[in-house]
Amino acid sequence: MGSSSAAEGEGQGPVVIHAWSAPRSLSTSLMYSFAQRDDMEVLDEPLYANFLRVTGVDRPYREELLSKMDPDGNKVVKEVIFGPGEKTYRYCKHISKQCLPNLSSDLMKKGKHFILIRNPLNILPSFDKVVPPSFMELGVGELVSIYSELCGLGKPPPVIDADDLQHEPEAVLRGLCEDLGIPFQPQMLKWEAGPKEFDGIWAPWWYGSVHKSIGFSKSRQYPLTFPFAFYDLLEQSLPFYNMLKRQVRKTIGSQQPALPDPPLPVPANKKILVWVGDELLPRDSAKVSVFDSVVQGGDAVWEGLRIYDGKVFKLDEHLDRLFDSAKAMAFTNVPTRDWIKDAIFKTLIANGMFDNAHIRLTLTRGKKVTSGMSPAFNLYGCALIVLAEWKPPVYDNSHGIKLVTATTRRNSPNSIDSKIHHNNLINNILAKIEGNLSQAEDAIMLDKDGFVSETNATNIFMVKKGTVLTPHADYCLPGITRATVMDLVVKENFVLHERRISLSEFHAADEVWTTGTMGEITPVVMIDGREIGDGKIGPVTRQIQKAYKVLTAGQGVPIPRSA
Repeated sequence: MGSSSAAEGEGQGPVVIHAWSAPRSLSTSLMYSFAQRDDMEVLDEPLYANFLRVTGVDRPYREELLSKMDPDGNKVVKEVIFGPGEKTYRYCKHISKQCLPNLSSDLMKKGKHFILIRNPLNILPSFDKVVPPSFMELGVGELVSIYSELCGLGKPPPVIDADDLQHEPEAVLRGLCEDLGIPFQPQMLKWEAGPKEFDGIWAPWWYGSVHKSIGFSKSRQYPLTFPFAFYDLLEQSLPFYNMLKRQVRKTIGSQQPALPDPPLPVPANKKILVWVGDELLPRDSAKVSVFDSVVQGGDAVWEGLRIYDGKVFKLDEHLDRLFDSAKAMAFTNVPTRDWIKDAIFKTLIANGMFDNAHIRLTLTRGKKVTSGMSPAFNLYGCALIVLAEWKPPVYDNSHGIKLVTATTRRNSPNSIDSKIHHNNLINNILAKIEGNLSQAEDAIMLDKDGFVSETNATNIFMVKKGTVLTPHADYCLPGITRATVMDLVVKENFVLHERRISLSEFHAADEVWTTGTMGEITPVVMIDGREIGDGKIGPVTRQIQKAYKVLTAGQGVPIPRSA
């Protein structure tokens, strides 16, 4: 939209700037701010009388207001809001709940609009000084409706947050003026204390604190004690606030720049549906409770599943291990196999993921009634998470990867048995940090005696003089891809030995590869700075990769398709 009156459909009157907010959101302070401009006139809630007339709600000043303000909303829209004026701009402070269905569509179609929001957590502690709070009185639902209507008209409005306005008033006002297409004026930051001639009749009931101000006051260091009688109202209103919060201009001043959203490895994963508990949720809404055991202590088990050509590869084998791990961890109220399969299928179908996708399947012990270590607090049953993403193999399986040996040792069955596929992965993460610092794709982990166990994320194989070797699954995870590859090695007529293998044997190997659901069969071309073989992918590795590709193309549990 341009900034001219004609472009905004204003006729010969001022360009109207509509400010929409909920009560107690610094809306009056913002009106005082815009009133300081030399090109601006302001109107304080011009639709208030129409709101009282149509809704019949009571206010201490109702009769006086109805006698002094025009209660005909459409007449106000035409003659007051969009009427003639002497200034370039007209600022209209609107409370969202006053946007009623009886009003002319011109109210939304004409002028420049923006939305001011504030966290209900900061509104409710002082809201009921004049009016008992309710969802209608808060007006945050109406703000979402206004935002949606303006987007539908092709005029998505700028959104600013009252907390940001208090923290960095100049930066927020400059950004708002830029979005509105008007020049910023420094005098917007200060005003004289006391009532203003343009204050509404209701000012004595609502404006006491703002009349004492001369600018945007800093927010409290510590909040007021929350009135817990309004807890349900807070729960109702927060999702609407959070939806609008996501639309707020990203950069909030030089003192505290907002971090940009990082790029995703696969951009298509920005908009996915995730199964949490018993429902599908958008990515940014897919969260577990802070009381969940996976948050409290990494108390959960998980599996990785890969999707090939409309099928889930090794689904039943992975579910077998999931249930074995849950039993070893003494989980109770575990969902049935059919229920988990159903959740997996629903997630994949909803996302349209039938190939080249990966699932992180997590089963937590569930939510606790209070924080603490004891599973006796877990009285809600287990919680299931099905996180499906578009994800090709995560390693370079065409050229190979480099590994380094970590100083962090793999867990012994004396401490945590690796046969339990649990979420407490600090041991692996510490090794991965070492790999990252060495600019290697992963890190080899040794057992307590110094023999190779696995990498921080995968099982490992080596080839020497045509014989394939892999470590015992004593310290390493007995991976499902590992077992599949061991079968393939035998079927491809290679000799296979499962035994303890020293690090120097891997350094001197002819070929090395790693296995895992996420990475499939990944060649290793260097370990600790030593080339493996001739530094290229070896023939045995290529043969096993080819056999694995054939296997994944032909096997798997079909994803149901709608008729």
